[in-house]
Amino acid sequence: MSELSEIKLYSTYPHDCSYLPDRQATTLFIDPKTPVTREIYTRLSEIGFRRSGTHIYRPRCESCQACIPARIPVASFKRNRNQQRCWTKNQDIDALHVGDISHDEYYELYSRYINGRHADGDMYPPDEEQYQSFLCSPSPETLYAGFHLAGELLGVAVIDVLENGLSAIYTFYEPKQDTRSLGKFFILWQIEHARALGLDYLYLGYWIADCQKMSYKSHYRPLEIYRDGRWTLLESDE
Repeated sequence: MSELSEIKLYSTYPHDCSYLPDRQATTLFIDPKTPVTREIYTRLSEIGFRRSGTHIYRPRCESCQACIPARIPVASFKRNRNQQRCWTKNQDIDALHVGDISHDEYYELYSRYINGRHADGDMYPPDEEQYQSFLCSPSPETLYAGFHLAGELLGVAVIDVLENGLSAIYTFYEPKQDTRSLGKFFILWQIEHARALGLDYLYLGYWIADCQKMSYKSHYRPLEIYRDGRWTLLESDE
């Protein structure tokens, strides 16, 4: 942990929160010049940091602690009935590792996804330059999983490989395929991929109980959350 204590940290000015209305957010991020090895990245993830593009950050809001880091201990995870139905329904999808998602085919899928699923979010309207900086600036630990149905691109998962787990950075997919619950399926696939690699966790980013777009993470049990400097199981009534 001594290496972490030497990392310079910077803070943004307060800005409108992307998840909860009428709240101000402040973001802490590490010095972009810091050389980040997989070991350091793992240690940072263990204390609640996350990657977006070339930045590694975590929320640090004075009057709000709603953004809580969450991860799934994959060895003890069991699909519930709904998740099992989703898993079974999508077994006709092929997953392949992709070397590069900067091509038009991927951006066009991303654009359809943002337009179809997140027209009320801060990533709307889709912008190719923002896409490139957000998802096409990988760390050395990044892998891209491309999901295909009958040879056609259906979705992409951007994943970072840590020493003790996978970090689910972002997924996007064909919004017209509503009946397949692809967002759910991609999380289930990443859980199984972490198991196959012999890793302990799937890091899901931040769980926010009062934000519908982020609260879904509590559907995956057991779920560990990082609060008061330690990881504990999320209780069923939270």
